[in-house]
Amino acid sequence: MAGQISIFMIAGEPSGDVLGGRMIAALRDLTGGNIAVSGVGGEMMREQGLESLFPMEELSVMGIAEILPHVPRLMRRVRETAAAVNHAAPDALVTIDSPDFTRRVVRRVTDRTIPRIHYVAPTVWAWRPWRAKGFARDFSHLLALLPFEPPWFERAGLPCDFVGHPVIETGAGRGDGPAFRARHDIAADAPVICVLPGSRRGEIGQLSGDFGSALALLAEQHPGIRPVVPTIEAMAPLVRELSAGWPGPPIVIQGAAERYDAMAASNVALAASGTVALELSLARVPTVIAYRVAPLTYFIARQLLNVGYGNLVNIIENREIVPELLQGDVRPDRLVAALERMLGPEGEAQIEAVQPALLQLGLGGEAPSRRAAQAVLDIIARSGT
Repeated sequence: MAGQISIFMIAGEPSGDVLGGRMIAALRDLTGGNIAVSGVGGEMMREQGLESLFPMEELSVMGIAEILPHVPRLMRRVRETAAAVNHAAPDALVTIDSPDFTRRVVRRVTDRTIPRIHYVAPTVWAWRPWRAKGFARDFSHLLALLPFEPPWFERAGLPCDFVGHPVIETGAGRGDGPAFRARHDIAADAPVICVLPGSRRGEIGQLSGDFGSALALLAEQHPGIRPVVPTIEAMAPLVRELSAGWPGPPIVIQGAAERYDAMAASNVALAASGTVALELSLARVPTVIAYRVAPLTYFIARQLLNVGYGNLVNIIENREIVPELLQGDVRPDRLVAALERMLGPEGEAQIEAVQPALLQLGLGGEAPSRRAAQAVLDIIARSGT
């Protein structure tokens, strides 16, 4: 491609900012720096040279009650962003997740010859499958994180590339367990359990009580067990407060590198459902997943969801490899029973059984961010812009 390549990129939340930052770095590497990126992003994208039109944090508003007071400002940002795209006339527009904001912007882009690429497919395979048709109207191409997603969108007429799951390049499988044990004065033969009750205040409140009671029961069978509790800075005070009475005593830590070292040092894990379960699988830690929501929320979700599992490894393999305890099953005795199994041969079996799913997500192949960046460049080349 002759001349500098221009890409307008939009991320609306921290997870999208991480994807955007990695993509920009990969784009610079693949093009030898022959690329100009503008748009909206956060800290990770700014570190890669993006000058954001406005602070991305303005878009990170959750919940109907919280959003309503901000609607006028959010709609103004939609108009400003679309106007910036129209003025820039980039070689491609790349939007990352945050569909409520990004789709409103895309609909206001006047030049429909600009490739409109959305990164992170909506989970139409889990619920509301009709959304695929809406995305096909708004975008010209989709980049998917999961290997089974492309057919859902291609049937609706939207070309879709699987690029791999970003957890693959987090470093979750490269932690230093012995170093973690040495830093925290944990004996090499002491049993360590990695406890992750969630990253949101509601999750932590729902699970920490039963997690603590389960740890107390587990400590009766495994004296000297040490819980390590990775968390984020915003939740650290709450986690320390709620885990103060746990046996051990618990070691509350922050930061990605320390979290991955803690995982590498662990014999077993008890975690809320979410991406962290994939990180634990990458770290080869036998894991039990638990989750509880309000009864009405759970009832509605069960009517709408088209999948039988919450853990992505289980969804891919269509069987329960990683034990899932939900709602009324989140009881100390049942948690302990599952953890005891994972401390034995079943735990070793789980480590091996999750590997095919991780390979499907991109483990062992080219980094997902690089695959995504190459897909964008290929789409630009085919568009002739």
